[in-house]
Amino acid sequence: MRTRSSLNLVGESSPNPTTSNPKRRNRRRSKQPFSLEESPLDTMVDQGTMEELLRAPTEGYAEEIVVPPILVEHFELKHILINMMTSNQFFGTKKDNPHDRIRWFNKTTSTIKYKDVPNSEIKLMLFSFSLARVAHRWLEKEPHHSILTWEDLVSKFINEFFPLSRTTNLRNEISNFQQRFDESFHEA
Repeated sequence: MRTRSSLNLVGESSPNPTTSNPKRRNRRRSKQPFSLEESPLDTMVDQGTMEELLRAPTEGYAEEIVVPPILVEHFELKHILINMMTSNQFFGTKKDNPHDRIRWFNKTTSTIKYKDVPNSEIKLMLFSFSLARVAHRWLEKEPHHSILTWEDLVSKFINEFFPLSRTTNLRNEISNFQQRFDESFHEA
């Protein structure tokens, strides 16, 4: 008796060679002759060592945000700070308010104090961790070394996610507000 699982066993031939199993694929062998004349070492373009070949390229990966060098010894951002930033990320959707994000970020980072490290530099280091999806892609598309200060970052961030056209549309909605006679103010 043959079971489904026994059909998949290697080396077992089917009783009827003309029938084919739809799960199996027929593999045809290549008819190209194999030659040992060419050595793989002769055809390699780069003759570097394996360590050099496997090393990731670092050119073209400059950061958008430039953080000034910190002269304090043994300075590092705590893992809990990075987790706090990633737990409440800004996605950059139309519903997300960038002003609320900056307020939250300022409030959160104002509690972080390191001796001889300006708070603006800590903000510059942590801000990219608080972005996700569209907002993170925006930051990656910024020219390299284009954000030098916290004020630069806030200005570019607000202009990107709360453009002047959005402000104008909201202002027009407020100024064109009308209440009908048959509805109360909170229903309008």
